[in-house]
Amino acid sequence: MTSTMPMVLLAAGGGPAPLVTKIALCFVASAVLALLCERLRLPSIAGFIFAGLAIGPIGLRWVEDRSDIETIAGLGLALLLFLIGLEINLRSLLASGRTLVVTGLAQVPLSIAVGFGAFTLVELLGLALVRGDYSLLYLALACAFSSTLLVVKVLHDRLQMDTVDGRLCLGLLIFQDIWAIVVLAIQPNLDDPQLAPLLGTFVGIALVIGLAVLAARFVLPWAFRAVAKSPELVVTLALGWCFGLGMFAVSLGSWAHALHLPVEPSVSLELGALVAGASLASFPYAHEVVAKVGNLRDFFITLFFVALGMSIPIPDGPAVLVGALVLALVMGLLRYLVFLPLLYGSGLDRRHATTTSTKLAQVSEFALVIAYLGLSLGHIEASLVSMVIFAFVLTAIVTPVLFSLADPLYLRLSPLLRRVGIGEGDRQAPQQEEGAPPRLALLGFHRLASSLLHDIERDHPELLPDLLVVDFNVALHDRIRARGARVVYGDFANPATLQHSGVLEADVIVSTIPDDLLKGITNLELAAQLRRLAPEARIVVNTLRLADVPAMYEAGADYVFSWPTETSLGVVPAVCAALNGDLRGFLEARRLEAGEMLVQRDEVLN
Repeated sequence: MTSTMPMVLLAAGGGPAPLVTKIALCFVASAVLALLCERLRLPSIAGFIFAGLAIGPIGLRWVEDRSDIETIAGLGLALLLFLIGLEINLRSLLASGRTLVVTGLAQVPLSIAVGFGAFTLVELLGLALVRGDYSLLYLALACAFSSTLLVVKVLHDRLQMDTVDGRLCLGLLIFQDIWAIVVLAIQPNLDDPQLAPLLGTFVGIALVIGLAVLAARFVLPWAFRAVAKSPELVVTLALGWCFGLGMFAVSLGSWAHALHLPVEPSVSLELGALVAGASLASFPYAHEVVAKVGNLRDFFITLFFVALGMSIPIPDGPAVLVGALVLALVMGLLRYLVFLPLLYGSGLDRRHATTTSTKLAQVSEFALVIAYLGLSLGHIEASLVSMVIFAFVLTAIVTPVLFSLADPLYLRLSPLLRRVGIGEGDRQAPQQEEGAPPRLALLGFHRLASSLLHDIERDHPELLPDLLVVDFNVALHDRIRARGARVVYGDFANPATLQHSGVLEADVIVSTIPDDLLKGITNLELAAQLRRLAPEARIVVNTLRLADVPAMYEAGADYVFSWPTETSLGVVPAVCAALNGDLRGFLEARRLEAGEMLVQRDEVLN
């Protein structure tokens, strides 16, 4: 009775609905335990999992029915894959070429084969982890896939999405997702594999991709241009497209069944979300959507890990924990026995082959899905599912640590790798990034930025390739690019936009919008935010009130200009010339000095 008391108190007297109460308890527990883990220098993911364990069925029992939480948490995976799609740089992925294709095609089959052999050897040595005809195969399958959710979250948090390791991890995870679809299509017919379900899956994928291509070509550009001046509507439209295409993917099977077609396409909501994101990746709005949806994604992902903690069963004995540890160790070894040789053999340098393999050393959420389905089909026992869950939890906790240890591990392994024939030779690491960081970033594009761009184009044209503009008025973007500058769609009041757009890498950052036009932030707040995020940059902001100047310098600005003051400095000489009866001479001097009259200036905003 007492264990359910918090739920009763919170829901009584017309309080929040039970689902809201469950979510509230999840976040309260997550906040407390994530803070504790931070103090103990453990990954925050561990805090979320421990929170689910604490309030779940084997803990305080505050949340015993986790089905609602799991349903909501499932949206987190769809949003994660949508954001992955948005950040898929097809040009960068294709630049990996042979390395990505060869490793992507061979990694899963080879991992299953080598894993099956490893667990057979473990069994011959007298350590029978589980019983059943398919147990060794399911253990091998659990080792073959890496966690998209965990890897992308850490890559995103550490701003490593567009590094060599990041691009390779992302590409290999996409190949793994495709292999997982193949496994899930074959799994129900494991005793008698049939071609029709597999064919249906690929037909469904083709239909989803076809619809995405047509929409991205003929419909989405018009729709996004219609709402471009309202970043909030851009995000809403993007999410609508994400879940709309996802629901289309899910409903393909029902439509095929209703039409009595010989093949029933089978595509998941998550894969539809991935394709939806990839179809928008080349749009100028992608950075803004990633920045705005990131926080929403984190909300659902937190619930995902809390739900995972709730699902952890009470071990039936030490054998389950030992089996989970063995599973995690074999999975980690396979990354060096399979992934590393494949990456190196297909042309990658030794360092990145090692670090990429290290960062993919965790059990996948797909392994949980495959294990649960195997249990429902009668292929395996519940103890094997428990092993997979514990192995996933263990590797989830150590994944951030693996990212930090990737380079030190490479240095430790280098002598051994050299002895077994994996040397550096004359191999070159792939290019880290496609373009150099900007030297100058203009935040916003209104009257001042228009004038600045004109004067830079006239007096310092060599700066144009290194000039980045961030603004959400997409109607001006082509005209800005025509001057030679780079331009990104986004709301620079959002720190995530500043990170993803490349602003924080600029040498000089200039806020060109006055406070009376800014939304969601002031120049004073922007100065402090930029100084915190880009400590080495020179920051220029503006003010309408001279009283704000000292605070702006204290907040981190390197130079503050005042619109009224700068205008006065330009107008007073003209006024004095007029009072002295020499206005004509002043105008002629200005014409000679500037090289043109104001009316002849060719600005974007003329």
